[in-house]
Amino acid sequence: MHVPRSRSLTSRLVATTVALVVAVAVLVGALSAFAVRSYLLNQLDGRVVDSVERAQRAPAFQDPYPGAGVPDELLRGRGGIGDRRGQAVGTLTAVWTAQDEGIGDVIVAGDDGLASRSGLTTDELEAVGEIPADGTPRTVDLDRFGRYRVAVVDTGGGRVAAGLPTADVDDVVSALFGWQGVLTVLGAVAALGGALLLVRRQLRPLHEVAATANAVARLPLAQGDIELAQRVPARVADDSTEVGQVAEALNTLLDHVESSLAARHRSEQQVRQFVADASHELRTPLATIAGYTELSRRRPDDEEALRRALEKVEEESGRMTALVEDLLLLARLDSGRPLASEPVDLTRMLLEAVADARVLAPDHEWRLALPDEPIEVRGDEQRLHQVVTNLLANARTHTPPGTTVTVAADASGFTVHDDGPGFPPDLAEHAFERFTRGDRARHRAGGAGLGLALVAAIVAAHGGSVDLASEPGDTTFTVRLPHRPV
Repeated sequence: MHVPRSRSLTSRLVATTVALVVAVAVLVGALSAFAVRSYLLNQLDGRVVDSVERAQRAPAFQDPYPGAGVPDELLRGRGGIGDRRGQAVGTLTAVWTAQDEGIGDVIVAGDDGLASRSGLTTDELEAVGEIPADGTPRTVDLDRFGRYRVAVVDTGGGRVAAGLPTADVDDVVSALFGWQGVLTVLGAVAALGGALLLVRRQLRPLHEVAATANAVARLPLAQGDIELAQRVPARVADDSTEVGQVAEALNTLLDHVESSLAARHRSEQQVRQFVADASHELRTPLATIAGYTELSRRRPDDEEALRRALEKVEEESGRMTALVEDLLLLARLDSGRPLASEPVDLTRMLLEAVADARVLAPDHEWRLALPDEPIEVRGDEQRLHQVVTNLLANARTHTPPGTTVTVAADASGFTVHDDGPGFPPDLAEHAFERFTRGDRARHRAGGAGLGLALVAAIVAAHGGSVDLASEPGDTTFTVRLPHRPV
């Protein structure tokens, strides 16, 4: 089945404009012709009424003959039907006696330029006689003479009719219709040309919007780093016009698409890096386990070697287990799994964590700044404890001996501050990304680079936030937890 193609917006607008022009021209022409015809007919009717009055004043009607028959002077006299002086060529006159016997004629111009009379036939006289005798002009069609406006009056002893042809009126109206048709065609042609010029000019910005959209649609957006530089020109994106509003909306959409594509690319790169880092972190303990297993297989009689091999296998297995558990926890947090929601004594948790840190790192100076009243929050106690221990482990591991670490708390959360060397500027903005490790300025003492990533994920799962402000001698982690009734 063939489906016709839709016409373009330009052709539809032009067609609509031309149709409106033609419709208005036809309507105005019809109203004008009607008004002209009514005006001319009113003038003609006035002349018809005058003709009836002149016919009534003729001698033949001023002294009507009694009796049943029509007198010879009326029917066959040389003077015709009464006195015809003052009647124009084309005037129709007819009379009927009281016995409804009538006669009529029409003044016609002869070939010699002299007027003469042409009598009405019986049928023509009957057609005139059917007009009501109320003196109101009406239209009657006479075969030989064409259309007439005729008025009939009752004289008391008979009837008199007079009429004039409508040929002049019909000719004027016909000529008016002809000129109106010509002018309508010329107006339609002019409207077509003007509409094409104006519509194309007005729709030119819309074509630029379409061109920009088509250019973007042809770009390969499926993968990779996409540079989306196409935009609708600023001269088109003017919100004072409808097309400008569309252009501005398209530019805004392209801005969002560009930022989304950039975020997707960054996410893809992070996933690739995450997989590579995770594979590397898992390969190291696996290689160690494989090496010591091979060593124990080759030296089955060496008890000391077997003991060291088993210890190393156990150590690397624990390290790999911790890494896998951290990765599993991150995956669960990323999937949006809800955490436990129970009252947690944040003050007690910080006290215990700092006490443990003093045992693990006695060469650091640990300080607490807690309010007099205990602070309680609602959340997952085990995960919040992991946040605190990871932050303290980060300060313990990446700062030199003698560093002062201060843990403070208030109703909005807690902070961990140290006066160590701080994060390098290029590392601080990536501190909470996965597998991010410090450089030489922050001495690495093991770890897979997941500690701070877990801190950010756990705090976000609780609806809070964690921030880092770092410069040499002043590094502060700020954990904000939402206030929830306990």
